[in-house]
Amino acid sequence: MFSKHSEGGYSSPLAGIEQKTLVYGDKTLMTEFLLKSGSTLPRHAHPHEQTGYLVKGRIRLAIGAEEYEVQPGDSWCIPSGVEHGAEIIEDSVAIEVFSPVREDYLPK
Repeated sequence: MFSKHSEGGYSSPLAGIEQKTLVYGDKTLMTEFLLKSGSTLPRHAHPHEQTGYLVKGRIRLAIGAEEYEVQPGDSWCIPSGVEHGAEIIEDSVAIEVFSPVREDYLPK
């Protein structure tokens, strides 16, 4: 699968959080998140391993009992089933890969 950059195609599952699935295959799915300053991603867990990279901005990321001040160029991996969440400190852009594929993130 190949995808060209486009400005559209975002959905907003929570206030201040926009997401767009970029590409996916049999085992992984890559998503871009646009995160507005002051927004919160509530703590949650899911069966997918989640690997991320902060392109721009600043967030406070909680993974299990640990908290991290994340800046551009930082990356993370959240194991399957581990509770996590984030506070958005500055407008941010993050790229995350999920495995296995998140069926709920597949384009309709």
